[in-house]
Amino acid sequence: MSPTPTPLSNSALANQSPGNAASGAGPRLTVTRPGTGEPLGSYPIATAEDVAAAVERARGAADWWAGLTFAQRGKRLDAFRGILARRFAQISKLVSEETGKPVADAAIEVATILDHIAWAARHARSVLGPRRTRSTLMSFHLSGSIEYRPLGVVGVIGPWNFPVMTPLGSIVFALAAGNAVVFKPSELTPGVGLWLGRYMAEAVPEAPVLQVLTGDGTTGDALARADIDKIAFTGSTATAKKVMAAAAERLTPMVAECGGKDAFVVDYDADLDAAAEAAAWTALSNAGQTCVGTERIYVHESVSEAFGAKLAAIVGGLRAGADDAAPIGPMTMAGQVDVVEGHLRGAVDAGARVLAGRVGAPEGQVVQPSILTGVADDAPANTEETFGPTANLMGFSEVGPLLARINATGYGLGGTVYGRARAAQIARGMRTGMVSINAALGFAMLPSVPFGGVGKSGFGRIHGPDGLREFAYAHSTVRRRLPPVLDPTTFARTAKQDELLATVVNLLHGGA
Repeated sequence: MSPTPTPLSNSALANQSPGNAASGAGPRLTVTRPGTGEPLGSYPIATAEDVAAAVERARGAADWWAGLTFAQRGKRLDAFRGILARRFAQISKLVSEETGKPVADAAIEVATILDHIAWAARHARSVLGPRRTRSTLMSFHLSGSIEYRPLGVVGVIGPWNFPVMTPLGSIVFALAAGNAVVFKPSELTPGVGLWLGRYMAEAVPEAPVLQVLTGDGTTGDALARADIDKIAFTGSTATAKKVMAAAAERLTPMVAECGGKDAFVVDYDADLDAAAEAAAWTALSNAGQTCVGTERIYVHESVSEAFGAKLAAIVGGLRAGADDAAPIGPMTMAGQVDVVEGHLRGAVDAGARVLAGRVGAPEGQVVQPSILTGVADDAPANTEETFGPTANLMGFSEVGPLLARINATGYGLGGTVYGRARAAQIARGMRTGMVSINAALGFAMLPSVPFGGVGKSGFGRIHGPDGLREFAYAHSTVRRRLPPVLDPTTFARTAKQDELLATVVNLLHGGA
């Protein structure tokens, strides 16, 4: 039996700075617990010099790491997964402290990423390793192969809302592809970031394949401008544009997982009980601070009243609070409270009705859950990302106009459909990177599918085969295996050979 892990507090992480690549000189971040204001720790703000030094160290680590086999890298990633599993309660508690979410919700986040780590370690070779390609009649004398090689050093800028699952979706897949990583966690959750770095170093003691730099926006800007080979960013669309502009100085490619305005569709033949539970969870869990959280609920007019009653009953039994018994925690970022309240007040002032929950009078960072009806399609509550514990319930009758409304915001991250006969049709019509049918956030839980969006929700993918290839480049090799019957790549061609080429082209492609 494994020994019980020793508790590791935020103050220990902050004061000992295990795995922190920041120098520690100069200003520091002060982190407090959302909802209570309890001080959790103070962390150094990494400078541009700290970033450059970390990237230089990462270069050496990347050379060693890329030289390992897929199996050798997978073994070390599995060791990290084992540490996460054995210290499951510890990391879940730390996430809860820094984000304010209930420990049980933090545990779901940690449990889900374990599956993704296992998948990446197990499938990296089959996805990225060498494979043969097929020839055509024109290229029959040639044989080809392709493999995906590591980029080198990847920078990761992580979010605060899911400080374990989201950054590890980039970090682990980048490592599985053979890269070293320099990771800047959110300034709201630096302790979680350092925890991940500490135990990755335990799993991979030979070289600093994952370095963590605590800091603020200046640190993230320095990382985006650094001599790295790719940057993976998760956060708002507005901040993604700034990171992209900074990365453009070196033509550094980028993965951007940004916000969303996800729609949840309940069709006429849906299981209303299951749909109501899923809608409540996807809209309100994590205090609505989920990039793929439900913000708009469209219900077929034939079942709208019955569904609304079921949803209202669920939401009416929920409350937000900073205490351990509250099923919904406080908002993690204090400034987001004003955005949420502004959307709610604007909608209600314009005639929207509160179907369930309570609107107004937040207590500090605690915002009570709510469901609104009668919100205009062009209201900010329906067009801009709210990122809080609320959603708007609206009716629909025809699929065509429904899809036009869903796709009108410019966001395109995820979506959900509950129904039977038309569920697949509706899912295909949603301009999003991901859709889940009759399941809550299924695309986030299944490791074999990619995660990412389109439009204002970003570009690039993490998770699944696409997530591995995102952190590699295609390297193809073509060799001659037979003498060519007709070789067009020579100045020694004759007129007869040119005539033969024209004949072959017509035979192969003229009938198209």
